[in-house]
This record gives sequence, C-alpha cells and structure tokens, in this order.
Amino acid sequence: MRARFDGAVDEEHGREAAHPCFVQRCVKGVSSNRLNSHQVTQNKQHMSKPIIPESSARLHTLLAAGYALFIAYVSLSPFSGWSEQGLNFADVLDMPLKVTFTAFDAAINVSAYIPFGFMVALALRPRFSGMVSVVLAFCCGLALSSGMEYAQMYLPSRISSNVDMLTNSAGALAGAVLAVSIASWTWFFTRLARWRSGWFHYSKEADYGLALLALWVFGQINPSLPMLGNVFIAEAARQPFAERMPQPFGWWESAAVMLNLLMLGALLLTLLRAPRRVVTALAVILSMVAFVKFIAAAALLKSWALLLWINGEAMLGMLSGMTLLVAVLWLPKTAVSRIGVIAAIAYFAIVNFMVDGNTPAAAMSVYHWHYRHLLNFNGVAQTITLIFPVLLLYYLWRVRKA
Repeated sequence: MRARFDGAVDEEHGREAAHPCFVQRCVKGVSSNRLNSHQVTQNKQHMSKPIIPESSARLHTLLAAGYALFIAYVSLSPFSGWSEQGLNFADVLDMPLKVTFTAFDAAINVSAYIPFGFMVALALRPRFSGMVSVVLAFCCGLALSSGMEYAQMYLPSRISSNVDMLTNSAGALAGAVLAVSIASWTWFFTRLARWRSGWFHYSKEADYGLALLALWVFGQINPSLPMLGNVFIAEAARQPFAERMPQPFGWWESAAVMLNLLMLGALLLTLLRAPRRVVTALAVILSMVAFVKFIAAAALLKSWALLLWINGEAMLGMLSGMTLLVAVLWLPKTAVSRIGVIAAIAYFAIVNFMVDGNTPAAAMSVYHWHYRHLLNFNGVAQTITLIFPVLLLYYLWRVRKA
C-alpha cells in the first residue's frame, strides 16, 4: 500500500512537473530570483555611489566660485601699485623653501584652501569617480594658487613664494580628500536633502539665493563690524578707563542695519517654502552670527573691545527691521520682492553716500595682532557690504522672471 502510494505520488508529481503551467511557474521563479539578485547588486552599487543631488552640486559650484573670488581678493589686495619687478616665475619656483617659510603662514595657507578643495570636490563628485574628483580638485587648487603667486610678482607689497603654492595645494588636496570621504555618507546626504526640500525651494534661483545667504553670513562675522552694521569700529584713542567724548547717535547707521535685516528677510521669504518659518530662520541665523562674532572677538580683539560690536545703533536697527518683517510676513511673493528691491536700493545709497564709514585699516587698532590677513579680512567684509545689495537685486530679478 505504501509502495502504491509512493508510486502514485511520484506519477502525479511527474505529471505536474510536465504540465506547461508548472514549467512556466518554475521559469518565472528562476527569473524572479535572478531579478532579485540583480536588484541587490544594483542596490549595492547605488549605495557605493555618492548621494549628492544635481542641485546640491550646482550650489557647491557657486560656493566654490565665490570662495575663489575671496581667495583672489585676499591674495591681491590692495590691487594698487602694479609694476614690473624684474622677477621670473621660474626663479620663484626654484627658490629654496626655507627662505620664505614660516609656520604661521603655512598653517594659514593650508587652512585657507581646504574649503576650496572641499567644495570643488563635492561639485565634481556626482560626475566623476572619487579619485578623479580628488585629482581635479587638487589641480584646481594648484592652478588658483599658481595664478595668485604669479600675479603677486607685479605687486610691490606682495612676495611670491613657492612655499605658498605647496601649502595652498596641500590644503586643496586635504579638502578634496575630506569631501570624497564623506560623499558616500548616504544617511547624511539623504537627511540633508530631505531637510532642504522641506525648508527651501529646489531651483537654480534657490541655489543662487542660498549661495548669496552664505556670502551674507560670511560678511557679517567680522568682529570689527557692529552687528549687521557697515561702519568699522575705530577706537584708536580709547583706553580701558579713560573718559570718552560723547558722540551723536548714528541714525543713518541704524537705518542701514534695519535695511540690512530687511534684505535678509526678503531673501529668506523667497527661499523658504513656508513663509511663517522666516522668524525661526532669522533667529537661527542671527544667533549663529552673534555667536561666531563673540568667539572671533574673544580670540582677535583686545579685551576692552570685546563687545563693541553690540551698540545702540545696531539694536535699534534690528528691532525696527524685525517689526517691519513681521508686518510684511503674509504679503504675496511679488510684494516681498518689491520690498527687497526698495531695501537694497536704499541700503546701497545710505552705505555709499550717507554714512561716513571708516576704512578697514581704521579698525586694526582694536585687534591684538596686526597681520595683513586681518586687514584683508576687513577688506573682504567691506566689499561684501558694498556688493551684496547689487547681487540681491540680480537675484530678485531672476526670481521674478522664474
């Protein structure tokens, strides 16, 4: 009985195995297994690739270009006295390294080019492999540094150095390696992309606006400028316990601070998906600027100048600007853009024609040290103050056309 049952089962299994439907199911099962294994392979390959959206790569390109302009400004300032010095660039390259080497300058040069290599590598990574991105970013850093050192041969106040080229290139290489190493952090870029898509618009105009926001923040962290102000602190004759001469209240300075905050608010209102978040965004940005200002002031300024960047003009201007921003918070986008245009034009006029701002060199007395790097830092802050309203007008025009 058991033998007959086993035979029947085998015969029935043989008939089922020979049935076309069974064969088709088996073929589908094998194909499905192959498809699943192919999907797993694709997923592994996808996980090994960087998760950097095209929009983020475009933003990194804009940031790298802006930082290259910053390096050019710092390297070639004050842009005067151009003349032939009788130097040959080949002689600069053959110069002994110990002639112009100092540990402080080497550290500054390496640190200055790390962000450039970092942003260039992040901009290249979605299109090239990690090794190619590192090599190209290093070549960009080397080309930029070589161009700056070559141009410095025609500036009497500058000294071309092969050590600067080596340290600058090393900084660009370090930044590129760091960028490529974190480009495969899928969890980080996924969360970053999700956070950005939840807060900001995705477009070419938004990328330009975010780069403009980063430029504004960089120009505001200078501790020798008042909070959101544009007049350098000049306290050359001030002593810790000396009596100060009374000075009139700077109403135009306060108006410039108010307009500066309005420009920032108009920029954020066009970038944010939810306009109601502008208050939170402003609080975070201003708190970050104040914190960095305080740290920079504690590290760079003299003790009696630690809190000079917080003055009455800045406080009144910020209070007035926040009041106006709350009033225009629920206006349509076109009205916000018009307010931003008016604020940018008014700010440009006040800064250039109404406020008697001090020169960057006038603030050097409040610093502990008098390195040229600090003077260049002041010059960059002043330049950003002057060009930001023009760049904002261009951005608002692009937003209107979009």
